[in-house]
Amino acid sequence: MAACAVHHLRRLTVGLNLNDKKAVVAEVSAKVATAQTIVVAEYRGIQVGHLTKLRATARSQGVYLRVLKNTLARRSVEGTQFANLADEMTGPLIYSISDDAVAAAKVIADFAKTNDKMVVKAGNYAGKNLDKAGVAALASIPSREVLISQLLGVMLAPVSGFARGLAALAAKKETEAA
Repeated sequence: MAACAVHHLRRLTVGLNLNDKKAVVAEVSAKVATAQTIVVAEYRGIQVGHLTKLRATARSQGVYLRVLKNTLARRSVEGTQFANLADEMTGPLIYSISDDAVAAAKVIADFAKTNDKMVVKAGNYAGKNLDKAGVAALASIPSREVLISQLLGVMLAPVSGFARGLAALAAKKETEAA
């Protein structure tokens, strides 16, 4: 089943005519233009059902996930901050692209933890190439929303403490007055 899925996915991009290939490059280039991070991983041997779950997870995280012919992917990153990632684009790859700095790495890294056939090959964050360890480090960073909520918690802690102190002082004054 897994080999069949790989063949089917490969056939989807191999059988494209020139106009279809141009459309794919234009679509991917538009995603790359706004992206902060791209992660590439080998997907050889992964069952279709698992890839479907991965795609659903990626969609829910705002990550553009696509199996591409590597020549089309190289054309899509040409002239961008991700151009130096082109050397890593060999073999059967799935491309994870996100506007969020962490999301593309997190989706692939989390999936790779549960499926040993997903092999992180490389990544690029803001024009800097990342190896497998770099992608894992990027994936371990909390999401933007989590960081913002942590920052707000830190910022509100002194205000909350001050308000509790004032309330205690007011209660003490009321007790003394009574």
